[in-house]
Amino acid sequence: MRSGLRAVLAGATALAALTLAGCGGSSSGGSGNGKLDVVASFYPLEFIARTVGGDAVNVTTLTAPGVEPHDLELTPKQVGSIAEAKLVVYEKDLQPAVDEAVAQNAKDAGFDVAPAAQLEATGADFEEHEDGAAAPAAHKDQALDPHFWLDPVRYAQVVKAVEERLASVDSANADGYHARAKTLLDQVGALDTEFRTGLANCKLTTFVTSHEAFAYLAKRYGLTMVGIAGFTPDAEPAPARIKEVQDIVKAQHVTTIFYEELVSPKVAETIANDVGVKTAVLSPIEGLSDANSKETYLTLMRENLQELKKANSCS
Repeated sequence: MRSGLRAVLAGATALAALTLAGCGGSSSGGSGNGKLDVVASFYPLEFIARTVGGDAVNVTTLTAPGVEPHDLELTPKQVGSIAEAKLVVYEKDLQPAVDEAVAQNAKDAGFDVAPAAQLEATGADFEEHEDGAAAPAAHKDQALDPHFWLDPVRYAQVVKAVEERLASVDSANADGYHARAKTLLDQVGALDTEFRTGLANCKLTTFVTSHEAFAYLAKRYGLTMVGIAGFTPDAEPAPARIKEVQDIVKAQHVTTIFYEELVSPKVAETIANDVGVKTAVLSPIEGLSDANSKETYLTLMRENLQELKKANSCS
């Protein structure tokens, strides 16, 4: 693993230790089969919980495949699973329904990964506005970007934090959590290296997406993201914003308008047709497309890398 990634993981470990101070550890806790009951709010956290937890945990995800996580509304059964879980892994302020359910039913079990991800204001717009209007500049400067998982370095920080929390909640299985987390961290570290080398020499550095989810990725690897919509990926952008994006595409010689698989590509296709460029999928990896998908966070990130290299003529 690269020295830079090791450094941020060391910080994440310290942060996790502070978060866990006073929580105490237990040797077990969970379902009748002896496994720890864990609830994950959406796919990137589910992947961490399942991979690091292994056969020591039962993982329930609140956001089903094919569902856009920003639109999540919880069923009574899901609220019950939150109340009964020994650990609820979620990101505060991403899914308001989950925040409310954790606050009311799982204060002790809830584990917010946002501090470990060290969220920043990236200049992207993460709130809905009437009539597709853009957010005021001051608001955009303050809004924290929740999409940490699209930056492998930040994702690794969260892996480490979840590892430490699992080991604290279920100390009898701590060795297994640590071993599986190390394997995953090595894989995520390799992913970071692939992005660094793959995007190091590109003829174009600007890419256009239907959803402002890729600011951390762009910043990490020296690219510029232009988003058509803000936080809500299926929001209808204002005509002025569409015109602005078209002008950027022409001026920057952008070759591709990216859209995501869980929402309609209509706006992206319209802009692409108007300016004569291609469309392609760039996955925000907020969820899998279907329950039978063999894709994972790692495979989807690598697909994203290949699409970015193709669109930006990277050698």
